Amino acid sequence: MTRLLVECTYVFEHPEANSGIQRVVRNVIQQLPAADAKRECIPVVMINGGLYQVNSLAPLKTPKVDLMSLRVKLEQWANTFWLRHRALERRRPFSQSHFARRVLYVGCRLGAFACFSLPMRLLNKVLKGKPIPERCVPLQHRAGDQLVLLDSSWHANFFPLAEQLKRDGVGIVSVIYDLIPLTHPQFCDAGLVKVFNDWFDWIARTADGYVAISTTIRDQVREEMLRRIGTQRVQQRWFDYFHLGSELDLSDARSEVDRGLLQMFKTPEPVFLMVSTIEPRKNHGYLLDAFESAWAAGSKARLCIAGKIGWKCDALIERIRQHPELNRRLFMFNTLSDKSLEHAYSHATSLVFPSHVEGFGLPLVEAMQRGLPAMGSDIPVFREIGGDYMAYFDLADPQSLTKLVMDMEGSGKFPAPLALEQWRWLSWREASAQFVQRIERNLNSPQPVPESQHANCP
Repeated sequence: MTRLLVECTYVFEHPEANSGIQRVVRNVIQQLPAADAKRECIPVVMINGGLYQVNSLAPLKTPKVDLMSLRVKLEQWANTFWLRHRALERRRPFSQSHFARRVLYVGCRLGAFACFSLPMRLLNKVLKGKPIPERCVPLQHRAGDQLVLLDSSWHANFFPLAEQLKRDGVGIVSVIYDLIPLTHPQFCDAGLVKVFNDWFDWIARTADGYVAISTTIRDQVREEMLRRIGTQRVQQRWFDYFHLGSELDLSDARSEVDRGLLQMFKTPEPVFLMVSTIEPRKNHGYLLDAFESAWAAGSKARLCIAGKIGWKCDALIERIRQHPELNRRLFMFNTLSDKSLEHAYSHATSLVFPSHVEGFGLPLVEAMQRGLPAMGSDIPVFREIGGDYMAYFDLADPQSLTKLVMDMEGSGKFPAPLALEQWRWLSWREASAQFVQRIERNLNSPQPVPESQHANCP
């Protein structure tokens, strides 16, 4: 029997994180196929130099203090604290006085040290040497096991353990979500670019196979590998892909929909919805340019931006918060639950997704599977996912999106060649099964035939 050891360390340590990769990891793990005579899938984490089988990805529900979760919470609060500091610096009197900014900075440093840095240092000392967190048990690896690096492992510290497992006869499979830090470093923090580049060097040397989340990324990975390690070594590895599912697994029927969101949908004017973390690659500025042109031409369409505040977006957030149409024709929600997101998908007129570059585009299938048509930037991976069921606009010309919005507002018809009623996409159960099946077929067949999977073809 082959054992697939499916790694989910980051999500295990950050159980409340719910951005793109975390959502993928959690859903794939929860829907892994049951064991049969040939294969068993085991969720694992690698912590403090040890390999552990995961019993649960959910946070502890007992009143016992979970020190690891507390440490993670403090880190999240610290990041939010410094984000607010940067926003405050842009306001008077700090924006006009170096002395005032210096006083603000010193005060924030002292506050952050007392509230975040010192407690985190103490927790690090307490947690150091604790071998087994709650929710998992030790696991002994075997020769022939396959370690599948599903989670975001570029920041991990378990590479020595992974290398030891490989020396002990364990195969290594790397899941790759995108190559954005390599292909579009301008959208990333310089530190991430370096870390990701080093990580890619490591998986190029270490992994036996690679599973991307789209054929577009699979082909990019193969090209990057050819550039780095040459044709001969690339021929010794395999490359494949799987597609992501579409359910919102954290949607709780008992929770309430955000009141501001409910209020927004009470009026009949069309709502164009953007769902994404707010960061430069997602291109929210393009959206504002396009909708400002539409509003200037008399459009009553509304733009709703849903997503947490990310990085390198201070100017954009300030532009939104100071916008004359805010809470009239422009709305922003930064903390929507999955229940609220379901409501938004169900009541909006169209999704708009103007990303410069993506590995997949999860909001596209989340929206379209719920009957919400999608407009997206004309990039290869969106064509792969959406095919003729989507409408596309030119990233070099915001007026192309303006025209789509106003034409739809005027006609009531979505400008795509094929009707969305015929659309069907994978569930997370199907996606997880496809993921495992693609790995198995490559383990059993050393030279699989490359294939493409088109939109609406689960």
